[in-house]
Amino acid sequence: MNKPIDSAMLAASTAQVGVGRAHESAHLHVAGEAAYIDDLPELAGTLHCALGLSPVAHGRLVGIALDTLRALPGVVAVLTAADIPGVNDCGSIVKDDPILAPIVRQDDGSWTSELRYLGQPVFAVIAHTREAARRAAAKAKAVLQIEPLPAVIAPLEAHAQGQYVLPPMHLQRGDARAAIAAAPHRLKERFEVGGQEQFYLEGQISYAIPGEDGGMRVHCSTQHPSEMQHLVAHALGLHAHHVQVECRRMGGGFGGKESQSALFACVAAVAARRLGRPVKLRLDRDDDFLITGRRHCFWYEAEVGYDDAGRVLGAEITMVSRAGHSADLSGPVMTRALCHFDNAYWLPDVAMHGFCAKTNTQSNTAFRGFGGPQGAIAIERILDSIARALGKDALDVRRINFYGQGQSTPYGQKVEDNVIHELVAELEATSDYRVRRAEVAAFNATSPVLKRGLALTPVKFGISFNVKHFNQAGALVHVYSDGSILVNHGGTEMGQGLNTKVAQVVAHELGVPFERVRVTATDTHKVANTSATAASTGSDLNGKAAQDAARQIRERLAACAAQLFGGTAAAVRFGAGQVEVNGIALPFAELVTRAYHERVQLWSDGFYATPGLSWDRDTLQGRPFYYFAYGAAVSEVLVDTLSGEWKLLRADVLHDVGRSLNPAIDIGQVEGAFIQGMGWLTMEELVWHPRSGMLMTHSPSTYKIPTANDCPADFRVRLFENDNAEDSIHRSKAVGEPPLLLPFSVFFAIRDAISAVGAHRVDPPLSAPATGEAILRAVEAVRKAA
Repeated sequence: MNKPIDSAMLAASTAQVGVGRAHESAHLHVAGEAAYIDDLPELAGTLHCALGLSPVAHGRLVGIALDTLRALPGVVAVLTAADIPGVNDCGSIVKDDPILAPIVRQDDGSWTSELRYLGQPVFAVIAHTREAARRAAAKAKAVLQIEPLPAVIAPLEAHAQGQYVLPPMHLQRGDARAAIAAAPHRLKERFEVGGQEQFYLEGQISYAIPGEDGGMRVHCSTQHPSEMQHLVAHALGLHAHHVQVECRRMGGGFGGKESQSALFACVAAVAARRLGRPVKLRLDRDDDFLITGRRHCFWYEAEVGYDDAGRVLGAEITMVSRAGHSADLSGPVMTRALCHFDNAYWLPDVAMHGFCAKTNTQSNTAFRGFGGPQGAIAIERILDSIARALGKDALDVRRINFYGQGQSTPYGQKVEDNVIHELVAELEATSDYRVRRAEVAAFNATSPVLKRGLALTPVKFGISFNVKHFNQAGALVHVYSDGSILVNHGGTEMGQGLNTKVAQVVAHELGVPFERVRVTATDTHKVANTSATAASTGSDLNGKAAQDAARQIRERLAACAAQLFGGTAAAVRFGAGQVEVNGIALPFAELVTRAYHERVQLWSDGFYATPGLSWDRDTLQGRPFYYFAYGAAVSEVLVDTLSGEWKLLRADVLHDVGRSLNPAIDIGQVEGAFIQGMGWLTMEELVWHPRSGMLMTHSPSTYKIPTANDCPADFRVRLFENDNAEDSIHRSKAVGEPPLLLPFSVFFAIRDAISAVGAHRVDPPLSAPATGEAILRAVEAVRKAA
């Protein structure tokens, strides 16, 4: 029934964004009812697949005893590269990444295959049960005939040999060598940071179901359904429209499922096509470690010139990453590392050189931050060392190097939204940094064994894909005749709350309660040609696309309401599940029903492309980022100089997410990123055997990630009040990757504590991860030098 409108009530109840809401699947997670791919009911006749892996880092495969495998109990088929009907490649950018080890026919009719890393998939076993498939695949070493070849395991060895997956990159401004030579002080450093395993709780998995007329439906745990669609189609020798890829949710991704889910989707689909039956391929954790890549480890050689205040006058740095056996995403990762070397600092004369070393190891890939953390930590290390050389507080040296308004990055983008000065000043005050610095010094003066350390580090992080055409998104919004709303968009949900934020945006746009909106599985048959959910752009891109679709429906409903009840469409207001039109109010659902009877279109597609971006990948110049996100953190640690053990006592974080879409989710993302980044820098150590190339840390028993016990008891996270200067979705800012750089403060607080052993006169030779052993080595070096 129509009734007079209470405008105050309507306005007060309208906002669906900017409020903290639980994750849309939280109740399902808590109840154990959130379905992942392995939870889907298996269709009758489903077979299971396991991969036979190369036992050598480099070799020539000259034979496989396939009949031995086929005769094993439960085995249905054994497939090699020769059984792939289409293209045997799943490379994301450069086509240099075979699905299965490629077989090359010789002139005499024999064949050979190059094995490029220990763990490379050589064949696929398909069996009635997963256990039978795994048992057969585990016999790889016994059935493979291999001629070993010399392997290059260390990235510096590959660098020395000029062995790269891509040509070197160079980004420079001014004359760095001249500026360094003319500077009052100079610093040379060599250091390194390790890689990091994504360690998603749900491992890699694909479930391929053959359909009619050559069709293939693939349930895949992936951040990039469209890329999986295209690569599966290529592997099957089909068109993209034959392949449907669907992903309701992932149990974590962190970049590890952006490109590297492709191999498993392709193998499952090839097997399903060959056998005409559904095939599931789910890796166990050890195989996941051995097959897939992770965050690139980096090695650095830097030289800088600086003045008496610590201001950097010139800098030159060489970065060498461990790319692995193929290019994968190593190129854009290195590009982002070069573009983030400046972090929050003006570098007037700078020269950067990036080398993606080709090694006989897993092909490294995307990981939260995508090279940004590896680039930014280098300048932080340099400034930390400059401060120690000058006897100054590191915060003062950092601050004097901050960007000013309107200054440009080395790649030519103006820093027009700079809030780092205000943000750091606020954090310095609220964290009592100066008082605590004095307290730390007093404690260390009377404590010969236990040493405290304190550090404040800033973050400036660019948001957008550094490939321009990836910065687009689409969405579909359906309003049903009962007033309920279904949304589909091109992003993927991996626990980060993307679907929650998109649902909030649509609810806000249509003026309905959040509970009326449901977001469905990402599906390439619904929204086509999507970009990966990566580069922290999930909410920016898909939120805008969904908003565009919902706005079109709202405008149609407003026109219908004005036609039915008088007034103008522009004056119609939506909010709190009600519609105000010409002085009366009616329920949203009632207007929808009437609009349906009036034959008004109640669904719409939406599209968004990020404006103002440009990038020349040859010159490494342009405007690759729509905006920058800022943040800072203060960490205080306690280090035992006899054992190398340490503890994070307190962390204060202030992070810029613009006008937050959902403060509860954003704070959770900041907290999670902080702990994950802390793990990378302090405990997550990857070790390859120097001769065999075996990844020795290939399971939870040998690879340590942070736990609840590693979180500080005093953890203070706040969001900085700051609307985005750009027209992002409701003036918010991305929150996925930037806060991973905040725990730089933990690493440099540990370095500060070690420095106290030598009364801060010796620069600790500490590289990341700062494990207990690394800390002890650095402590001993400082003691000897002091």
